Amino acid sequence: MEKIVNSKLTLSFITSYTDEGEPIFKTKSFQNIATDAAGDKLLQVAVALASLQQHELESVERGNTYDLTM
Repeated sequence: MEKIVNSKLTLSFITSYTDEGEPIFKTKSFQNIATDAAGDKLLQVAVALASLQQHELESVERGNTYDLTM
């Protein structure tokens, strides 16, 4: 049975644009997120953290690492 052993929250921000108008991104990651944290609560935290930034929030991702051994 698989078990979540680590969870990471990553926020992507648009920091500027290229001469062609393509966005340039910067990410900020937070390790060791509680593995049982609800997705909607993590989104609330991400939006609150983004409000403290000077750049526009583009996306929020959660990555989980699983132990697949029995």
